Amino acid sequence: MLITTTNSIEGKKVIKYIGLVSGETIIGANIFKDLFAGIRDIVGGRSGSYEQVLREGKNTAINEMQQYAAAMGANAIIGVDLDYETVGSGGSMLMVAATGTAVIIE
Repeated sequence: MLITTTNSIEGKKVIKYIGLVSGETIIGANIFKDLFAGIRDIVGGRSGSYEQVLREGKNTAINEMQQYAAAMGANAIIGVDLDYETVGSGGSMLMVAATGTAVIIE
């Protein structure tokens, strides 16, 4: 399935707009990741553990969105948007939402 952030696909014609699809995931932060990320923030550098959590959240949300689109008969998703929010007490969890328009392309 083709997934794109653009509203059209060059060289392809949208035959049918099926509808809005989304995928969401909520990931709890790990206390040890928080501790090491805090140390990393103090001494500088990138927080690889948080980057990995962001990637996992994004991939899970996109995969869920893709499954919904396929179940609706789509072969592509256009106009995809990714949103990241912290939720829970003290922002202890990360929510990732992927939304787009399920379509059938030629």
